[in-house]
Amino acid sequence: MLRYLIDPANAITAMGVLFSAVAIHLALSGHLPLAVGVALWAMLADQLDGIVAGRLPNRAPEKAKMGKSLDGFADIIYGTIFPAIFIIEANSASLTSAIISAALLLAGVIRLSYFNNFGLSDDGRFLGIPLSYDVPLLGVLLLMQAHLAENFVLTLNIAFLALAALHVAPIRIPSPNKIMYGIIVLFSAGVSAALIIQSS
Repeated sequence: MLRYLIDPANAITAMGVLFSAVAIHLALSGHLPLAVGVALWAMLADQLDGIVAGRLPNRAPEKAKMGKSLDGFADIIYGTIFPAIFIIEANSASLTSAIISAALLLAGVIRLSYFNNFGLSDDGRFLGIPLSYDVPLLGVLLLMQAHLAENFVLTLNIAFLALAALHVAPIRIPSPNKIMYGIIVLFSAGVSAALIIQSS
């Protein structure tokens, strides 16, 4: 099984899973800004693995098949499990956080199951908001935390309850182009650096 990780794209996906594991540990340890800073790198790995996979000449079909499955599990971890843990920690494991995290996990699983079976629409768009929006939203909310003050947790809860619905909503989102990928990289690296500095 491990030989499939020799493939560059699959190795990047696996690295993203490791970033997610570190982020989950940090969140459960109470280091929420730092956890999101690391989780952003898991999200970046998810963006990068597809680009690398598309540029690999003569990629073996079995490695591509393994990569597709691996990518889906990686998406679930950084895109739903990590944000759910963050929400539970931020809410001190309240009943509200249990409901929101359950909705987020269910929406994430449904969305990825749909995507794995049907892929992009005929016009190259995603159906529903991709899970890759979750961690960047956490980053933005954390950077705004000082301004939100006592409304931070309420804003977090409302935002992610809405996002859970949007993950499975019948709306079409364009897939990223080269410019958008560049913006994603710069945004994520910048927000990650800001959160890591904030945590020090």
